[in-house]
Amino acid sequence: MADIIAADQLRLFIERIERLEEEKKGMADDIRDVYSEAKGQGYDTKTMRAIVRLRKMEKNARDEAEALLDTYKAALGLS
Repeated sequence: MADIIAADQLRLFIERIERLEEEKKGMADDIRDVYSEAKGQGYDTKTMRAIVRLRKMEKNARDEAEALLDTYKAALGLS
């Protein structure tokens, strides 16, 4: 009986994961559509993606990353 319950529980987990994966794919498609729309309006999507990435970061992590980037740029003569 425990094997049947475990199999049912496993099946339910798998089905939930499959539904979430499908929702994730739908969201990714929606995000891609927004970037395409922005590109059609003349916006640079590569820069937009960088901004989205930066906005996800906490301020101290963002400041640290920007300082490190500045250091690397200076070391390579890109300042």
